[in-house]
Amino acid sequence: MRLLLALLALAVARPSASAETHWCYEVQVDASNHSCLGPTEWGGDCHKHRQSPININTSQAQVNKSLGPFSFSSYDQKHYWKVENNGHTVVVWLEDKPTIAGGGLATQYRAQQLHLHWSKMMNEGSEHSLDGHRFAMEMHIVHQKQNGTSSNKTEAQNSQDEIAVLAFIVQAGSENDGFQPLVEALSDIPRPGMNTTMKKSISLFDLLPKEEKLRNYFRYLGSLTTPGCEEKVVWTVFKEPIQLHEDQIFAFSEKLYYDNGQKQKMTDNVRPLQELGQRLVFKSQAPGQLLPLPLAALLAPMLTCLTAGFLQ
Repeated sequence: MRLLLALLALAVARPSASAETHWCYEVQVDASNHSCLGPTEWGGDCHKHRQSPININTSQAQVNKSLGPFSFSSYDQKHYWKVENNGHTVVVWLEDKPTIAGGGLATQYRAQQLHLHWSKMMNEGSEHSLDGHRFAMEMHIVHQKQNGTSSNKTEAQNSQDEIAVLAFIVQAGSENDGFQPLVEALSDIPRPGMNTTMKKSISLFDLLPKEEKLRNYFRYLGSLTTPGCEEKVVWTVFKEPIQLHEDQIFAFSEKLYYDNGQKQKMTDNVRPLQELGQRLVFKSQAPGQLLPLPLAALLAPMLTCLTAGFLQ
């Protein structure tokens, strides 16, 4: 079980002295006080052809009618979550409590952790981009497929959807009270390896847009975005953004550090975009997104008559 947990932590690998695991982001490579392996030198599966993150061309994403609403279980339960600086990001450990199903997923998945990616720049902090546009931050809620849902061990080992990640873009807006307990916890974990517990209990729904806004999303198969970049992830990228005040966004870059000496602030912890290749990106058919065929058929002659009337 612990081996699986190590695989599914997109950004939770702890610092290591070995060359293979001593990976870092490009901003750390550029810093004079760091010597580590940047994204172009990452090992494992990081140079294969089904990698993440990607740019999502929203107009080319294909509607998939099987991508219906998600079923969220225990997302509304409040907890005093444990928060950790692992040297690459801030991690909130979810203790296997929340689960998801539906949303076109084959089975139920159990939440392990959430983490974020960010930048000091409001358009450089997300890993995924939509139509070439990046955002201030991106939050990933990482889930693992429930044990026993694959028919045999070989299938489980080769599964392309062993991990399900819900990705949320974050943009500057009004202050987000639901996020504030996490923002306040950052001051207690400036250095790698430090952890704390939130001083106020919150639920996952406190962090997310309203549930009715979560029916519009994109889906593709990809990988972890940190070494070893295993291609075991079914990605869900939601269109509705999370709104945080600029001060809440800046707190992540100001309060956290990559190093124990607190010489380099933790920011720009994003992997460069990867090629989509031959993969397809799908989108959900959210309510109101497209006219039902019978209604469209009724409206077509009506619009024709109205147009003819205006032209006379």
